[in-house]
Amino acid sequence: ADLYTFAGKVAVEKMGGPTIPWSAGRSDLPDGTTSPPDGRLPNADMGSEDATASHLRDIFYRMGFDDKEIVALSGAHALGRCHEDASGFWGPWTFAETTMSNEYFRLLVDEAWTPKKTHKPDPMSTKSCPWKGPMQYEDKTGKLMMLPSDIVLTKDPAFAKVVKVYAKDEEAFFTDFGAAFGKLLALGVPTGGAAADVGFMGKLKGMLGM
Repeated sequence: ADLYTFAGKVAVEKMGGPTIPWSAGRSDLPDGTTSPPDGRLPNADMGSEDATASHLRDIFYRMGFDDKEIVALSGAHALGRCHEDASGFWGPWTFAETTMSNEYFRLLVDEAWTPKKTHKPDPMSTKSCPWKGPMQYEDKTGKLMMLPSDIVLTKDPAFAKVVKVYAKDEEAFFTDFGAAFGKLLALGVPTGGAAADVGFMGKLKGMLGM
């Protein structure tokens, strides 16, 4: 568990993001029988803007995050893309899928996002077909996407205020994202002196006789 979270920290930093605070101390288990049930992560669409905003708060407030931290963590959508065979949604949020930046927020504010109606399954072809996947939004090129849970960040007044700040100030976004992501990774990690001697780093020290 320590190795997985440490890899996430390093990946963000190596892709140009901020330094992420991290410490060892997670306990590994032999199987997933004690893991939380599926469905505790945020859904992309709850049927309406109000319901989706409320859902985001329900999920993240439970873990101790506030509205600013919810928006900051959403900025991770600067990286990667959605895959139809995994979530049903399709496409990247930005044109730089392996670069951490505030581009996600700039695009949210500056682009005109409309419901996706058509789809080009082959990027090398000009042929398109009707979009049959779940509700999502696209930019004017049809090459970028936003989820309903992304768009709601620009509609909810408390979320939108933070989005506008991050769209103009990458340093502010990096500062807040680093703190929020570090907080997310630290959930469930023991605190205090004993924490340093357990988990991945503790085991590594033991192997080296440290």
